[in-house]
Order: sequence, then C-alpha cells, then structure tokens
Amino acid sequence: AAPLPGNLTREIIMVNDASTDGTEEVIAKLAEENPDIIRAFVQPVNQGKGAAIRRAIKEMRGQYAIIQDGDLEYDPDEYEFLLQTLMDGHADVVYGSRFAARKMRRVLNYYHTLGNKFLTALSNFCTGHNLTDMETCYKAFKADVLKTIPLRSNRFGMEPEITAKIAKRECIVYEVPISYHGRSYAEGKKIGWRDGISAIYTILKYWIIDDCYDERYGHSILGNLSK
Repeated sequence: AAPLPGNLTREIIMVNDASTDGTEEVIAKLAEENPDIIRAFVQPVNQGKGAAIRRAIKEMRGQYAIIQDGDLEYDPDEYEFLLQTLMDGHADVVYGSRFAARKMRRVLNYYHTLGNKFLTALSNFCTGHNLTDMETCYKAFKADVLKTIPLRSNRFGMEPEITAKIAKRECIVYEVPISYHGRSYAEGKKIGWRDGISAIYTILKYWIIDDCYDERYGHSILGNLSK
C-alpha cells in the first residue's frame, strides 16, 4: 500500500533467508493473496542479507529497485522520495540517509552511530564520495545499474561493496533524508562487531580491486570506451 510516484506499478520480491520462525508460511500466504504483486522465494540455507539481495536482483523484472529489510526499521511510505529522484533523471542511485537533516529522529545507540559514521568516513575516503550514511538499508537503483554489478558479499558486507562499485562506475548518486525506527538486539537485530570488521575489509578490498561490472552485459567495455 506504500505510495509510489507517477504511474509506477509495483513488484515485490520476497526472499526468505531460511528463517525458522514461521516466516515461510506468512510469505507464502501473502504471495497467494497477491499473485499479481508478490513473488516469493526461499533460500534453502541461511546465507545472509547479501545472498538474499543477490537472489532478489536475479528475479526482479522492474525498471527501478528499492531494498527493503523485513523488520520495517525503514518506512515504506518514503519510497516516493527515493524513486522520484530516479524518475526525474537526476540520479542512477539514491541513498536514504538516517543522518541527513529531517523533522525528527529516534535517539539511537551512540556506539552504533559512531561505528556507522566511522565506516561511512572510511568508505568516503576510498570512493571520493561525501555520503552521510553508507550503511543505510534504503538504496534505490536503476535496474540496469543494479543488474550489471556483481555482488559477492553474503552478509552485511554488501553495503560497502555496492557503494565502492557504483563509485568506480562513476554512477550519479543522491541522498535523501529518511526516518528510521531502529530495533534493539532484544527485538531481533542481527548485525554485530564482526560485521564491522568485515565492512572495513570489504571497503579496502574493493578500493584496490576493480570488480564492478558483470561481463555478460558488456558495460565494462562501454565504460572503457567512454573514458
């Protein structure tokens, strides 16, 4: 029911990453009730967010894509802010920033915020961007950009990985402020300090390595010709 700009129609790709809490049954019921909108897929083994997103990218058929975590820390009513920027032709990629100025914000864990800011600063140093929130879930893409970026990370490393790769491809990136309703670990939050270490490794790895094109589409050749 989330509002969309213009005359867009929606396709929802739901990927259950081998959850054991009844999620599979809920998703199957939703897909059965909304066959024209929802397409549901199940990962046979839990692999992490990056693997789930990789599966969703493979299955998507639309012109634009937004990543949405199932925990609703991010508000679907704000899809239109991200999509309109793409539709206006200003951007190839739009990040929803939890730290950009907005009317109100939930007070969050200081150490998580500090970690986010450190990782964003390190990512910016390596990419040359000036993002305020590299680790945000809300990333919107033109489909032809997203489908031609090889995504290797299985867990939360996908965030710095995809940020590094769109920078190397010289995509036009915008940020828009979004609201954020963060969860605690007691409420099921999964990310931990090991993911922070992994993110640092991923940032440095893709600063050095050029791996930003899926050769099936020939975009690297076009990029080299453009340069």
